[in-house]
Amino acid sequence: MGQASSHRYVIALGSNMRVPGIGAPRAVLPTALERLADRGVEVEIASRIRASHPVGPSLRTYANGAAIVSAPLDPPMMLALLQSVESGFGRERRGARWRARSLDLDIVLWSGGTWFAPDLVIPHLLFRERDFVLRPAAEIAPDWRDPVTGLTLRQLAARAA
Repeated sequence: MGQASSHRYVIALGSNMRVPGIGAPRAVLPTALERLADRGVEVEIASRIRASHPVGPSLRTYANGAAIVSAPLDPPMMLALLQSVESGFGRERRGARWRARSLDLDIVLWSGGTWFAPDLVIPHLLFRERDFVLRPAAEIAPDWRDPVTGLTLRQLAARAA
């Protein structure tokens, strides 16, 4: 039996809470990538970690980054895996929308282009407006194209500057 084809994803990472046993948000992001690797996801490259101001009511500064990962998982399966890893870091998906988060993992782009489902839309609907997503993503995947606008991540990041 043949091996399942692999999909590539640009994943945005964020944290603005200490996680017991791991530490400050800057330590959470690389640990999250290690957990993904432990679950069979190949982490091809990760951006440097940047500090950013929170969106919404949270007052805590975020640590943000991005990674290109690959796995033989379609988008719904990848989303389920990302949410499982988030849960392992204490992430709860109830309460205020933009409250403090131990870990946030979002699919920004994937090698298959677009995906539209009630619980998952790729490309991420707000990524073009978020410098804290665009800059790290453009650092590691400058030539990846947004399938909606046709622009590269480098071009989108330059427009957001």
